[in-house]
Amino acid sequence: MSVDVVARHTGGEFVPGANMVRMLALLCFCVLVVAPAAATVINGEVLRQNGNGKFTLLDTSVPFSVGHDNFNTDNLYAFDEDQNILLSEPIRVDIGGDRGMIAQGKIVASHYVFFDSYSGIHEGYVDFDAPILGIAALQETLAATDFLANNSVNYISTELRGLEPGDYVWVDPDDPFRLWVFWAGSSPGDYIRVFTEKSLGAMM
Repeated sequence: MSVDVVARHTGGEFVPGANMVRMLALLCFCVLVVAPAAATVINGEVLRQNGNGKFTLLDTSVPFSVGHDNFNTDNLYAFDEDQNILLSEPIRVDIGGDRGMIAQGKIVASHYVFFDSYSGIHEGYVDFDAPILGIAALQETLAATDFLANNSVNYISTELRGLEPGDYVWVDPDDPFRLWVFWAGSSPGDYIRVFTEKSLGAMM
């Protein structure tokens, strides 16, 4: 085997050969090409509530329904919808955006966050791996952005979605990757859609 394929020794130092450098570069390129990349929900926590709920990240590869007492637990749920969409038209949001809009030509990722719970007060947070751009929190803005779902989830009772007076949601002022919720959840639950930036290195 040629020493150029493995390495050269110069003055006691280990110096990669030219062929090895090329192979390592090709390997890194292949990893970058095949690695999945998207702006995703990465974590969450329920901090205060009447019950014993916890944060649950749902897997959309297994079909389920969401929208009206399908879960009836005290858990805070989240799942990823369509990822890294180039907006062909602007979308309206209820919280955030530029004067309530996310502009045409922006690449966004969409996520769904909800409590489908028994009656009570629920407070917690959800973390994303990209900064939050805006939030659809009312029935009209949720319906207008349903085209960004693009998954196998069955959205039911969509006319009952959205937040009511006494429900609060906000982006952490010190951490644009973190969403806070304070909801007085009951039937049929509280549902919002969160739009984040494209992840670094994410592919469309």
